[in-house]
Amino acid sequence: MHAADILIDEHTLVLRLIEGDENAFCELYAAYKNRLIYFAMRFLKSREYAEDVFQDAFAVVWQTRRFINPDTSFSSYLYTIVRNRILNQLRDLANQDKLREQIFSQAVDYTNETKDEILVNDLRQFITRALQQLTPRQREIFEMSREQQMSHREIAESLGISVNTVQESISTSLRTLRTYLKKNSIVGADLILLLICLNL
Repeated sequence: MHAADILIDEHTLVLRLIEGDENAFCELYAAYKNRLIYFAMRFLKSREYAEDVFQDAFAVVWQTRRFINPDTSFSSYLYTIVRNRILNQLRDLANQDKLREQIFSQAVDYTNETKDEILVNDLRQFITRALQQLTPRQREIFEMSREQQMSHREIAESLGISVNTVQESISTSLRTLRTYLKKNSIVGADLILLLICLNL
């Protein structure tokens, strides 16, 4: 399909979108998803944030569809929305860091020890969220190994399963946790995974 044909096809989809055609919306959504998420990730360095920006942008497109000018470039219109959302996201992230530092500095009993304690508590909460990515059985086996310091054989005997099943479950759990940490762009993901295993 030639570029001109693609533009004509997109123009038709935009006209249908303006009329409230959900299928046209879905086609445009699918057509732009990968490239816009990639575009956002270049600035936000996080697929999760990039996907949020993309979905938010298309929510705006749907909500304001009646005001779209079909005679202008839909692509430019869309990239403008995404660019503004990226700037807002970057501003919000910067403000969160500044706000935390401001709260720390204004605290009456503020010390490095206080700051470290808050950061450790934040880390514990994140670890808790990471463990919630596991299935109930995976979490049970993982915590028996991590918290109760039980051997693989002891876990297998306690649950009535094979040692191999225990080993596979723990390996799968570690992969799931590592993927979750890296997906959320956590610096030092492997270090945090080690802390989880050591029962922080």
